[in-house]
Amino acid sequence: MLAPDLPGHGRSAGEPLASIAAMADWTAALIAAATTGSARIIGHSMGSLVALETAARHPQRTTAIALIGTAAAMPVTADLLNAANAGDHAAIDMMSIWGYGFRAGLGGSLAPGLWMLGSGERLLERARPGVLFQDLCACNDYRDGLASAAKVRAPATLILGERDVMTPAKAGRELAAALPNARVVTLKGAGHMLMSERPDEVLDALHGLSSDGCTSP
Repeated sequence: MLAPDLPGHGRSAGEPLASIAAMADWTAALIAAATTGSARIIGHSMGSLVALETAARHPQRTTAIALIGTAAAMPVTADLLNAANAGDHAAIDMMSIWGYGFRAGLGGSLAPGLWMLGSGERLLERARPGVLFQDLCACNDYRDGLASAAKVRAPATLILGERDVMTPAKAGRELAAALPNARVVTLKGAGHMLMSERPDEVLDALHGLSSDGCTSP
């Protein structure tokens, strides 16, 4: 199991990659270097686009994909892009407020003492200057989702939040319809940050996918 930080993210050095296609090529190279040559790829939000594009561009590296909080396109509002570009904390606030479902705003964490909303903000605050803006631009510029989905031959699992306002469940179902071999799991009442809001249910949906040879961008 690999849980890599993309270049310029977390503990990875280098500059952030400017496009979903470049992130997909990087992921394929990682799989080739670090595993037996192929993997099941799991991605959330932007990572789901990376997983989708990797499967389309590098089928020999992909045995299955799981797309969490996903859609074929992820347009970003001008207000969010402008705030991120200016380094304004309002960008982090917007992403946190929009990202979590109603229950998370009231507490609702399965882990005692964990504040989901605050934890999400602290994580975004740790990003290097400019990284959030670059990632949002990469999502906003991505236009190949449906075309790439049609090329994917690996089985796909899509895990969607019923109350996700960032990648609405309807958009996730449209992506699933474009994939030749897809199943959809919708988590009732959940927002976009599914791994925090519904960790056990996400894990249950991934059961059978997350065995040897996985990578999670």
